[in-house]
Amino acid sequence: MKRLLLLVAAGLSVVAFAGAVGLPDFAGADAAPTTDSITVNGVGSVKAVPDESQMSFGVETRRSTARAAVAANADAMRAVINALRPAGAREIATQWVSVYPSSDPNGQVNGYTASNSVSAVSDVADAAGVIDAAAGAGANQISGPGLSSSDAEALYRAALAKAVESARLSADAVAKAAGRSLGPVTAIVEAGAQPTPLYREAAAAADSATPIVPGEQETSATVSVTFSLR
Repeated sequence: MKRLLLLVAAGLSVVAFAGAVGLPDFAGADAAPTTDSITVNGVGSVKAVPDESQMSFGVETRRSTARAAVAANADAMRAVINALRPAGAREIATQWVSVYPSSDPNGQVNGYTASNSVSAVSDVADAAGVIDAAAGAGANQISGPGLSSSDAEALYRAALAKAVESARLSADAVAKAAGRSLGPVTAIVEAGAQPTPLYREAAAAADSATPIVPGEQETSATVSVTFSLR
């Protein structure tokens, strides 16, 4: 009987020992190492004088019949287009052609109006001459100029680089204030921006009947950058 009790006691001690060394630690199974980080915004900008001008030129013609209005309008628009190219316009493209009736106070049709408009691009230095040439050739609808830079993409990339550097400087200042240092970048989110005119005089066509003052434009970029912390 004593021998049986000893065996049972021995068996219990083996089970207890196996449980002590073999069972998993479920309490810490979901724990994962965490990394401190900081996220800051950075803004960068560059300034440049625009060198391209976008404009549109139209001719509106009124005649007693639609056919006569369209024919007269076509002749007038050819004259305008022929004047644009020698003045320095390029990328000339038709925007629309339309014809519609006009009515008297009693609602009776008393004629037709045809309209034709083209867009064109020129160097800013040629914009004044292009406008004057179009007006002289018979354009009676003129809009623009819209000013832009031919190297807009390069300007934006330069602004983007400045934005990232701005974010790094801000993050470094915050990290040092907290007694930490910056680690690698873990995420960058880009938010684009459009060029903004600064209205600063850069050049003027003083010898032209239509002065064009391009001023400066500021191209900016914004980024959100996340750095790990050491």
